[in-house]
Amino acid sequence: MAWRLCLIAAALLVAAYIANDIGGFIQLPVPSLLHRSARTGPAVWQTRTASQPASAGSGTASASAGAPGAAPPHGILQPSAPQTAAAQPSVTIENADTGTLSPTPRDVPPQGQPPQGQPAQGQPARAAGNRNPAAPHPFSYADVVQLARERAAHPYVNRSPRLPANLAHLTYDQYQDIRFRPHFALWRNQSLFEVQFFHRGFNFDRRIDVSEVVGGTVHPIHYSPTWFDFGKLTALARRLPASLGFAGFRVHYPLRTPAYKDELIVFLGASYFRVLGRNEVYGQSARGLALDTASTKGEEFPWFTDFWLVRPAAPEQRTLTIYALLDSESLAGAYQFDVLPGEITQVTVTSELFPRRRIAKLGVAPLTSMFLYGEDPSGRRFDDYRPEVHDSDGLEIQTGGGEWLWRPLVNPRVLEVNRFMDENPHGFGLSQRDRDFNDYQDSESQFERRPSYWIQPLGNWGKGGVELVEIPTDEEIHDNIVAYWVPSQPIEKPIRFDYVLSAYLDSPQWPPGGRVIAMRSGDFALNGTKTGDDARRFVIDYSGGDLDGLDGTQPVKATITANGGRADLVTVQRLPENGVWRVTFRVISSKPKQPVDLRCYLTLYGEALTETWTYQLITSQG
Repeated sequence: MAWRLCLIAAALLVAAYIANDIGGFIQLPVPSLLHRSARTGPAVWQTRTASQPASAGSGTASASAGAPGAAPPHGILQPSAPQTAAAQPSVTIENADTGTLSPTPRDVPPQGQPPQGQPAQGQPARAAGNRNPAAPHPFSYADVVQLARERAAHPYVNRSPRLPANLAHLTYDQYQDIRFRPHFALWRNQSLFEVQFFHRGFNFDRRIDVSEVVGGTVHPIHYSPTWFDFGKLTALARRLPASLGFAGFRVHYPLRTPAYKDELIVFLGASYFRVLGRNEVYGQSARGLALDTASTKGEEFPWFTDFWLVRPAAPEQRTLTIYALLDSESLAGAYQFDVLPGEITQVTVTSELFPRRRIAKLGVAPLTSMFLYGEDPSGRRFDDYRPEVHDSDGLEIQTGGGEWLWRPLVNPRVLEVNRFMDENPHGFGLSQRDRDFNDYQDSESQFERRPSYWIQPLGNWGKGGVELVEIPTDEEIHDNIVAYWVPSQPIEKPIRFDYVLSAYLDSPQWPPGGRVIAMRSGDFALNGTKTGDDARRFVIDYSGGDLDGLDGTQPVKATITANGGRADLVTVQRLPENGVWRVTFRVISSKPKQPVDLRCYLTLYGEALTETWTYQLITSQG
C-alpha cells in the first residue's frame, strides 16, 4: 500500500506542474486572472491518506444517457433543450486527409480584417484545419456530438501545430505585453456580449479553432496579428503565420454597469474555464473533465480543441450559447455551455462523452482552487501578515438523501484524498464563506470577492462519490485543491452528464439552514482547564437559518460522532457578543497513527438546524 501512495503523490506532483503550465491562469491585463432536509443517517465515505508529502498543486457519475431529470428548485436556471444526435440527421463532410468528419475550416483572411460574421471568400481550406460543414440543416449541438463520436472512433491526434519558437520562448512578462485590442472584439456594439481572444505563446502553446454560428451557418474566426497590441514586441508580429490561431477567449458582459463590459467567462488552457457573477473577481477554476486524477498512472488532461460561439439573435439577448469539442488520448466529448449572467451567473453544461478506452477514474464537473491557510491556528505555518489566504475555504455537498455536509479545507502536510460515497447527489461545490475584508487584509488579491461554485446535477448520476484532493503547498500561486464526482464503475460506453454551475458570493440556498462560519482547533484549554492529555480541542461556530431567531436559553444540542476515537467535554452556547452558536469539544484518538473521522450538527427537540460539519483529524501520533 505504501508504494502505491508514494506513486500517487509523485503523480500528483507531476500533474500539479503540468496543470500550472497548461491551465494556470496567469496574471493578465485588468481585470486580471490570478494564478436541511431530514437526516437519513450518516453519509458513507472512504478515506485514503498518503504518507509522503507533495509540494505543489494540481489543477484538476454515472449518468444515464437520457434527458435531464426534474426541473431544478426555484432560483436555478432551467436547462435549455439542446438537440441531440438523434434529433436531426448529422452532417457528413469527409476530411480529405483522414476520411473522418471534421469541424469548421480555418481559411486565411486578409491581415487586419476583424470578425464580421461573414464567411471568407475565395480562401483555400487547410488540410491541418477543419472543414466547414455544408450543412443541409442549421448547425447545432447535434453536429458537435457527431464530431466527437467520429473522433473517438479513431486514435487520438494532437491537431495543434507546433508553436513557433519565437512565441514558445517568451517569458512571463513578455507574454503579458501581448494584449487584445478591444475594438476588434467579436460582436462589439452589436450585442450585450463581446468576445476577445488570447494570443498563443509562453505556456499557452496549443491552438484552439473558433467559429461563429450565425443563423445556423458556421463562419470561422481567423487569426490576425493586427488584433493584438504587442507592446515592446512589435517586431514579433511581422513574423507570425496567418494560421497561428488562438490560445483561448473571454466573453465580456455589462455585469455591474452598462458603461463597461466586465469579464464574464474565460476559456484558456486544456479544458479550464472560469465564470464570474456580479462584483466578483477571478478565483477558483472549473474544468470540462478530469481523468485519472490522484492515481498511480498519472493525470491525463483533455483539451477543448474547437469552439463555436452562437451569435445572439437580438441585441439585448441575455443568454449566450457556446459549443465545444473536447479531445484526449482516452476520449472525445461534445459540450454545450448556456451562460446566463447575473448576481449569480449560471452555466448549464450539457456533455456527451465517447471513450476510446476503458476509463477507470472519470472526474465529472471538476473544480480547482487554492487554500494556503484559514482561521484555524493549527493550519498556520506561514510568516504572513494576512489572517487568511485562500480562494475557497470548504467543500459543500448535498447528498442524494438530502443531508448537507460541510468539509473545511486544509493545506495538509501530506497528500490527502477523501471520497464521500453517495448515490444521485443533489449537488456539491467549493465555497468561499469569509466575505469580510478583515478576514484577509489583502487589498490586491481581494479574496473576499472570489466566487463560490455550486454544481447541481441534472438527472440521475447514479452511484459514486465526491472526491476531494488536498495537496501540500507553501505558495499561494499553486492550485492545491481539487473536487469532482467519480462514478463507482469504470466508463467503457458513451455517457452523458448534464449540470448547472453557479458562480456566487452569497446564497441562502447552499445550504438553506444553519451553516458553519468558523472552525478552530488546537491543544488549548476548554472551560478554563488544559489537561495535557495529548487530545485535540475543537471550536465550531454556527449561524444562519432558524438559529438566528433562537434565544440563548433554548436547549440546542450538538450531535457529534467520532469514528476512530471519542468526543467528550461537549458544550453548546449562544455567544451574547454576536449571536453565534458555539460548540466546543475534545477528541481523543482510539489508535495511534489512525485518523479520526468527525461529524457535528446542531438540533433542537430532535430537529436538525444546521448542516453537518465533517472533518478528518490526523492524529499527532501519525
